[in-house]
Amino acid sequence: MLRGNASGNPDSKVLAGMDGCPGGWICVVRHLTTDHLQAHILSDISEIAALAPKPDIVMIDIPIGLAQSGPRLCDLEARRVLGRPRSSSVFPAPIRPCLAAASYEDACAIRMRIEGKKMSRQAWAILRKVDQVDRFLSLNRDWQTRIREVHPELSFHCWNFGTSMAHRKKSAEGFAERERLVRANFGKTCLQLGDTLPAGQFGRDDLMDAFAALWTAERVIRGTALIVPANPPADDFGLRMEILA
Repeated sequence: MLRGNASGNPDSKVLAGMDGCPGGWICVVRHLTTDHLQAHILSDISEIAALAPKPDIVMIDIPIGLAQSGPRLCDLEARRVLGRPRSSSVFPAPIRPCLAAASYEDACAIRMRIEGKKMSRQAWAILRKVDQVDRFLSLNRDWQTRIREVHPELSFHCWNFGTSMAHRKKSAEGFAERERLVRANFGKTCLQLGDTLPAGQFGRDDLMDAFAALWTAERVIRGTALIVPANPPADDFGLRMEILA
């Protein structure tokens, strides 16, 4: 682990935190010069490039940088930091060969051939979003320094002075403990941003996670973000296998 510079840019003016949701992606944007908050539902990650002004830093809750086989060190380290029971929220990222799978059965067959085990249902559930982000970053290399991976539970852990959340995020108690942190940092009315978005396109826990990602984006520009692992390796396509918080 490393707490320090995460390639932050103190001159950055627009930050974004993103989380997957039923409508695609929920994106919370903060304009530092005006302290103005906005929220968007993006159907595809590529729509981030159409925001005006473009975010200087985007923290997104999705695996970036994929191993050809075996677990990513960042996932193992994040689970260790979180401890039980929140460690279960960090499940193994899909291996890169599984991106070619057309079905869950295909993905399981690919992983079985390479690693001797099936793909988890959790990894399959996000596979298309992982592929979407991977393709976007591969085709738009200038965004590789702007879009970085975050895990909201690791962010909440750091936000809560090194103590992981006590309850599941979808429970009433879990929402309340995360809401307390979000309101304290972003203002009592920040969650009203959800009222500006289409109903049914996101869950309230998705909004919490987007704010956690935004909180980490602010730490990135200050050079105080936690980087897991301390010296992240890159995958075969040059994408860093890291989680920031």
